Amino acid sequence: MSARNYHPDTLAIHPELAGGVADGFRNLSTPVHRTSTVVFESSSRFKDRKRESPWVYGTFGTPTTRALEVQLNIAEGAADTCLAPSGLAAITLTYLAMLRSGDHVLVPRNVYTPSRSFATEVLPQLGIESDFYDPLDLASLAAAIRPNTRLLWVETPGSVSFEVCDLPALCALARARGIRVAVDNTWSAGRLLKPLALGADISIQALTKYHAGHGDLVMGSVSCREAALGEQVRRTRNALGLSVSSDDCFLVLRGMQTMSLRLDELGRRTLAVAHWLAEQKLVARVLHPALPGCPGHALWQRDFSGAASVFSFEFAPSVSSEAADRWVDRLQVFRIGASWGGTCSLALRMNVAADWPVLRGQLVRLNIGLEHPGDLFTDLSDAFEALAAEHQDVTLKAV
Repeated sequence: MSARNYHPDTLAIHPELAGGVADGFRNLSTPVHRTSTVVFESSSRFKDRKRESPWVYGTFGTPTTRALEVQLNIAEGAADTCLAPSGLAAITLTYLAMLRSGDHVLVPRNVYTPSRSFATEVLPQLGIESDFYDPLDLASLAAAIRPNTRLLWVETPGSVSFEVCDLPALCALARARGIRVAVDNTWSAGRLLKPLALGADISIQALTKYHAGHGDLVMGSVSCREAALGEQVRRTRNALGLSVSSDDCFLVLRGMQTMSLRLDELGRRTLAVAHWLAEQKLVARVLHPALPGCPGHALWQRDFSGAASVFSFEFAPSVSSEAADRWVDRLQVFRIGASWGGTCSLALRMNVAADWPVLRGQLVRLNIGLEHPGDLFTDLSDAFEALAAEHQDVTLKAV
């Protein structure tokens, strides 16, 4: 039976069903191959190593890294996946692999801030131009396309404001103009949204989040719909000397065995928190794609198979920036920190780019973890009670 006839959840637990396991040996975990130097049987084989062997040097990969790439190929429906040292490295690798001097890239205004910074600060040094577009306005996107536009960047939902764009429509528009589409697919963990099936060329993830699952490593991936495109990304990665640890790949592979269970449970818990927050008097709006008030909710219903653990909410206009900071600082179970997808609940004050004025109040992004739900609700409620004391006319919704 072909590996593609098995569900990715099964292959994450039984990698031998996907191939690539040494003959005559079976166990329940992927071997960790640590190496810098790969040795060869003869000088001639070393000279022809790139043609004769998939294993060239430690930075090019090991059987352990390849096992993870195969799992991601299956999950994403990709022809080839290339690993990177972090989610941001996967983003910048994609820019560098797809663009050359004189090219133009279109980047959404709701994009992840470090991706925006790379587009505005680094790409111009390479002779590459970038413009920012409204991902919810196809007409303005079409008008922004130039003859030298080579790449359309997409982030859905936005990692701060969480609006969902019409990905199939964006892909169709780009394909008609001969433009490649790269999607930051980290929010969906490659399970809740399938960009390659919807017309995108590249799906990028921070495996740091749900795949690793415990907030203890960083890694990224670039999955390509076409093998030739994957080879283009891989050549650029090898030229840059980007590599990942086999030990970290082992931890990601282990995390993938329980990722679907964690995603389902985190999604349920997160929706419960999001609905509760929507009823609080000091909350103006909850930005979660599964809630009707979030821009693109209908598109989320159409294209996504579930919801993840991270979302944002806006405080009421009466809540100042300083008061919002105090609210976050009062939290005891929620920790203050970036990232998401791990076992620990996180809270972080966020800002959006000045050219994406979709928000009206002070913004907080929450990641819901695996702590006991009662403790999370109590923590949030206590912080709101303290905030309400500063607004004497407010009555809070009970937990």
